[in-house]
Amino acid sequence: MKKLFVSVIALLAAVSLSAQDLTAIYNEAAAAYGAKNYAGAAAKFEQVIDQGLDNEDAASLVATAKKTLPNCYFYLGGGALKAKNYDEALKNFTKSAELAELYGDMNQMAKANGWVAKMYQIQGGDAFNNKDYVTAAGIFEKGYKADPDNTDMALNLAMSYCEMFMNTGDMAQYEKGMDVYEAIAAKTHPKYAEAVAKAKEMMTLYTNNMVAKLQEANNFDGIIAAADAMLAKNPASALAEKVRLQAYANKKDFSKVIELADSAANAQTDPEDKSLMYYLLGAAYNAKEMKPQAIAAFQKVTAGPAAESAKAALAELSK
Repeated sequence: MKKLFVSVIALLAAVSLSAQDLTAIYNEAAAAYGAKNYAGAAAKFEQVIDQGLDNEDAASLVATAKKTLPNCYFYLGGGALKAKNYDEALKNFTKSAELAELYGDMNQMAKANGWVAKMYQIQGGDAFNNKDYVTAAGIFEKGYKADPDNTDMALNLAMSYCEMFMNTGDMAQYEKGMDVYEAIAAKTHPKYAEAVAKAKEMMTLYTNNMVAKLQEANNFDGIIAAADAMLAKNPASALAEKVRLQAYANKKDFSKVIELADSAANAQTDPEDKSLMYYLLGAAYNAKEMKPQAIAAFQKVTAGPAAESAKAALAELSK
């Protein structure tokens, strides 16, 4: 046992480097870094960190190595990107982000994650352009997780989900698409203005597509459930209010239309949409033979195609 104990001590002595030895390795790492030999620098900086963690005299060397090591992998990622070796670039940018997070450099982590997202954006682009939305979504999801502020990729991810819904009827995909569009639309910095406008445009497009698809199947409850889900996440959604009210009208659930119409109308900013909400309210009152209320509602219809229908309804009610 004594002999074994001595051997262990000897082994520890062999792997424990002095501050002077670590300084020499650090200087080699710094020289490699200065020469843009980032792979060689990374290997040496890792050696400094691994063998200097328990050496108080080498604390400053270890701290600097931890600061510089993520940069080595970041530059390796950049070199691979220039060579269009996207898999290698992704690997190195990911390593840079992971090490930066481990060593508490949040700025470097965000910078590296931005490029991780761009790599996934590039990789998912071919599938997206070929309308292979399942594959594209799987790749874009990883990039979106790395950098939710990459709005170009986020828009592609949301569209991939929504196209998957259009192909399969799976409402979960539609809802995931709306979640991403909502997140984009909620951005307030002016630099996102174009992306915000596009997200709102696509939300309307795919919501209308969803409504049309479910209407073909007479699935008005599905439309209502989707609108309720949208309102649970964004109570101010004028689009969801409109879709829900129309679905209840199509179901001929006039009591629900009467209950919800004022709220739906107040949410609208487009005069034609507001008029449509009041027209549906007037039609619901008329169906329930509540003439004074129907007249009052139809009188609020002032714009869009609903205006002519309301005018005809008022003429009929005045007889």
